[in-house]
Amino acid sequence: MKTMDPPLAPRRAERRLARRPVWLLPCALALALAWPQAALRAQDSPTGTALPSIALPHLGDGTEMSPAAERRLGDSIARSLYRDPDYVDDPVTMDYLQSIWQPLLAAAKVRGEMSPELVDTFAWELLLGRDRSVNAFALPGGYFGVHLGLVGIVSTRDELASVLGHELSHVTQRHIARNMAQQSTQAPWMMGAMILGILAASKSNGQAASALITGGQAAAAQSQLNFSRDMEREADRVGFGVMTQAGFSPQGFVGMFEKLQQANRLNDSGSFPYLRTHPLTTERISDMQNRTGALASVPGASAASKATAVQAPTDFDPLLVAARARVLSNGGVDALRLWQDEVQPAALAAKAPGPQAAALYGASLAALKLRDYANAQALCGQLQQQLARSGADRRLARLLEAELALAQEEGSRAAALLSGPAAAPALHRWRPALLLLSQARIQSGEPGGLSQAVEDLRDWVAGYPRDTQAWRVLGRAYEAQGRNVAAVRAQAQADGLEQDWSAALSRLRAAQDLVRAGQWGPMGPDHLEAAIVDTRAREVTQLLREQAVQR
Repeated sequence: MKTMDPPLAPRRAERRLARRPVWLLPCALALALAWPQAALRAQDSPTGTALPSIALPHLGDGTEMSPAAERRLGDSIARSLYRDPDYVDDPVTMDYLQSIWQPLLAAAKVRGEMSPELVDTFAWELLLGRDRSVNAFALPGGYFGVHLGLVGIVSTRDELASVLGHELSHVTQRHIARNMAQQSTQAPWMMGAMILGILAASKSNGQAASALITGGQAAAAQSQLNFSRDMEREADRVGFGVMTQAGFSPQGFVGMFEKLQQANRLNDSGSFPYLRTHPLTTERISDMQNRTGALASVPGASAASKATAVQAPTDFDPLLVAARARVLSNGGVDALRLWQDEVQPAALAAKAPGPQAAALYGASLAALKLRDYANAQALCGQLQQQLARSGADRRLARLLEAELALAQEEGSRAAALLSGPAAAPALHRWRPALLLLSQARIQSGEPGGLSQAVEDLRDWVAGYPRDTQAWRVLGRAYEAQGRNVAAVRAQAQADGLEQDWSAALSRLRAAQDLVRAGQWGPMGPDHLEAAIVDTRAREVTQLLREQAVQR
């Protein structure tokens, strides 16, 4: 079994600050707006070779912080994000992000942007935040955050690829560590604590902010929240090369900058200026247009960069996921009811087929959230018809219909939608469908279905051992089977992946108590699980002891 990565030992200041919700950026990026109050699997490059670089000179590394130290600092900050109420792992949205993220990672490796040390040391993980602001961010150690507000505003994969490519380049070029090197007198753990303090204060009132951050500390941390203009230009340049190498259209950069500039004009309230970088400018848009034109003049480069870039007329997935993100980011009753206005006959008739499908998807999901199941079912039926007429992929619509059945506690019907004769082949091997199908089988309680859910999930976590949600669903499946020790152990594994080591140890000790008491459950003794529990308990205990020594 693959063991979990040990975290950086949190100091007392970090532990105090980690109790506050902090779904915010420690390293705000060039694409950032003001914050409101409110698993690396390498893939082959589409072309197999790096595209020519159209470049400013590389700025070099120039940092005193090692990749291992940066990763530990990132772990300590990510720990707080995992515990924040705004952190979400929506399988549909995350699967869409990963379909863009993984080709970018593979392209960065092909181009030589990621050294073997960085590949092995950094996390390269995306974290999704339930925030309506148009933003994304990079953390130390290869953690990246994306707001639902950003996903909700983009209409093509290329636009989102431009943002993720930019953020990826901030990390591959070691911009975060180089910024921190400017504050070499500040210990990394202290800088992490100050960053967490700023982020906690941004969701608090002015008095709390003053209590957490004094003038000198705020000034020091502020320098870590902004990249220099040269670093932003380098991230644009490298990100442009990475996204085109991955097969995305370079025009996505231009389109995304234009959307962000418009959002900045409409939504900029002037709040929290210490979480800003310089605003988007026409200079950067012009630079991307020039690079796009220069790339088109390179023989063979244009065709390579467009290999997967042009969105087919029937590829509605980006629009459907954007609608989903808008619903999930604003779950108030009034906001959910407004979706019904989008599907009034007159409003719907004025839209093109893609936006029609997006409106129907959003309205159906909103009705589901409002528990208006009859209306949700009717809208979902309209969505299926719209997609069928357009010849578009109907997987997301079928998944939404299964979500609706599960919400009505019709587990057997949800399972049939995802595994029956009408389901797409191998649909159960698609992460969003796998997780939903497993939950449907758990809800139905049919022994054969439970056994299949356990088998599918065990196969999945064997290939993707860092999939926290899969471990949690596997724990529920074990519990439904009556495998008490295995259920607790799976939940402890998920706690550890989210770096909540104390919770993981508490669960492991509870599992050991079950073994000593002989409370195995209806399935009887499982000595292999008991051995795994003992091994993991020793490992986690040692980690916590090391943390205590370092405080």
